[in-house]
Formats: sequence, C-alpha cells, structure tokens
Amino acid sequence: MGEDPVKINHLLDLIFTYGPVWVYAVIFVACFIENIFPPFPGDSFIVAAGGLAAVHRLNFVFAFSLVVAGGLASVMVIYGIGRRFGRDFFLEKNYKVFSADDIHRAENAFDKYGAPILIFSRFVVGFRSALTLVAGISDYKAGRMLLYSLISYMLFTGLVMYLAAKLVENLHGIVEYFETYNKIAWPILILIVLLLILYKVKTLKKDRV
Repeated sequence: MGEDPVKINHLLDLIFTYGPVWVYAVIFVACFIENIFPPFPGDSFIVAAGGLAAVHRLNFVFAFSLVVAGGLASVMVIYGIGRRFGRDFFLEKNYKVFSADDIHRAENAFDKYGAPILIFSRFVVGFRSALTLVAGISDYKAGRMLLYSLISYMLFTGLVMYLAAKLVENLHGIVEYFETYNKIAWPILILIVLLLILYKVKTLKKDRV
C-alpha cells in the first residue's frame, strides 16, 4: 500500500476546499469502487477518514456509516451478479477449473461455515471480492450474506478508523503497519491459490486415469 494513506489524506485535504460534503462523497464512492476493482486502495481512504475524524474535520459516526454503506453496497452488487448469472452459467458449462462439483462443494462450505467465512472476509486482502462472487454463485442466502457482510464491515471499519484516530500523530506508523500486512498477506494468498490450482490439476489427472 506504500504511501497511499498519506497521498489520499492530501487528496481529501484538497477536496475540503469545496466543502466537507464532497469529502464524504469521495469516501463513499471509494469504498464502493474498492470491491468492484480490488487493486483500488479503499483501505487507505478508511485510514484517512479515521485520521480526519480524529482532528474533528469529519464526523466519526457519519464517516464510519458511509464507509460501511459504500463497501456493503458493492458487496451486494457483486453477490447479486454472481447469484443472477454465475450459478446457472457455470453449472451448464461445467468447466474443469470451476466445475459443477466445485460449485456444489462451495455451496456445502458456505452452508456449514458461511458465517465465519463472511465475517472475517473483510480482513483478508485480495480475497474479499472473490469470496463475495463465490457466495453469489453458490446461491448463498441473501439475508445471511447481508447480515454477515455488515458485521464484517463494521468490525473492520471500526478497527481501522479507531487505529487511525489513535495514531493520527504518527501516520507513518499506520503506513508501516499496512505495508507489513500486505507483505505477509499477499504471499500467503498467492500460495493458497497455487495450492488450489495444483490440487485441482491432480484431481483432474486422477479422474482421467
């Protein structure tokens, strides 16, 4: 994430010249875009929002609500797309990489562990949008999806904004935290994806024998 929080803090500072309402709007849009385009640094806007609330330039509760609303809205959009178009499409095509059996396994996984998967999904960088899409494809219950995603967003947003508010005098400390977080999380994510691919390839080879 690098210097993103610092740059975004400066960006929001410039937008303040047009009034705080535009800063709130940018925070909402940024948190909505984050899940649609995962590389977008939405977490940095949350950090900046917490820091600005700490110096009373933003209302903490209102900023918190907009972050949660923006993120949750995009989550439900992705979920809706997966549920509306994904399940029947993949079941009909029955691809080797994401076969009908894979969909049924995903459905079973969400039926058994849907709550913890979704509640902690917000804390796993790079995995959030994928889990949301899989939940939709797996035809996971919309009410549960909304509830558990809301809990996840409230926990994550509250934690990040609280830390930002407490460490507003040392923003570089927050930057270092996120740099460390990304350095650890991304290699683990890549390793998991590679292991899943290898497992799938071995399974396909066994089926052919």
